[in-house]
Amino acid sequence: MSPHPDLLSTRGGPTIGLVLRRPAGTLGLEPFFESLIAGMEEVAEHHRGSVLLQIAPDLEAERETYRRWGNGGHVAGVLIIELVEGDDRAAFLRSLQLPAVVLGEPAAGESAVALRVDNYGATIDAVNYLGTLGHRHIGRVSGPPELLHTRSRSKAFTDALELSGYTGVVVAADYTAEGGARATAELLDLETRPTAIFYDNDVMAAAGLDCATARGVRVPADLSILAWDDSTTCRMTAPPLSAMNRDLYQLGEIVATLLLELIAGRPAASRAAPPSRIIARGSTTVAPGFVPTETTAKPPAVPPTKRTARSTVAGPAKATRRAGAAVRRSE
Repeated sequence: MSPHPDLLSTRGGPTIGLVLRRPAGTLGLEPFFESLIAGMEEVAEHHRGSVLLQIAPDLEAERETYRRWGNGGHVAGVLIIELVEGDDRAAFLRSLQLPAVVLGEPAAGESAVALRVDNYGATIDAVNYLGTLGHRHIGRVSGPPELLHTRSRSKAFTDALELSGYTGVVVAADYTAEGGARATAELLDLETRPTAIFYDNDVMAAAGLDCATARGVRVPADLSILAWDDSTTCRMTAPPLSAMNRDLYQLGEIVATLLLELIAGRPAASRAAPPSRIIARGSTTVAPGFVPTETTAKPPAVPPTKRTARSTVAGPAKATRRAGAAVRRSE
């Protein structure tokens, strides 16, 4: 079944819609969404389609956008992001007869086609990586706590600390540079401050680096910093930020492909996103006073049923292969 003519873009193919819920007046996109949308556009353009991005200040405005798309016939399918507890957007879009794909970890019982991201497993690997460097008191600057992927990461962080015997503290922020700086200052003001901080996005990590530097905290000698989602931002800081790397462009290609299958009336099945990997750069090193030995920092024993994809840690300077997973180190 082909898309209704009203659902075709000016290029002749289907238009994919994405609503990003951000405050009114938000300028620019986080690097995560820039890469994700670029991958979506690559696939859409191959089918003579396009991607339409709409900023909405709240849920009701987001719903109104969906109603407009459904009634006006301007959009053929929708990508749903940033899921929360009790999220009913997939059901709402079904009521509007708009195909939808979820990026993330849908709530139990949700039947929408999804590209599932293993936030739990990747967070375990991040804590283990910092543990191998001797960090025993780890800070985390999280995203908004109402988001399901934030909750998954928070549970994994707690589980990893309990299983390894490490200690840690979480400060919630909002993915902005201002929020990242405030949360970093709060962690650095603790009587026992962490020797490493793990950030839920690159924007907050870069702001955290600036905050630490302004306070005379040396990165990585005094404080290691690990960011979630590698980006140009991570590579341009001084020192460059170690980061959890996912191929966001590829994620965009996959979700667009799934959506185009649904738009065309063909069956599409949920699938797991490609695994993440840790890119070790200049912002992480051994904890102050730590002397590595062969028996230190054993990996947390995480039940296999909780893992859907393993992340790997970058190794030697040139690209190698280890256990079938891509491994590399970037300076």
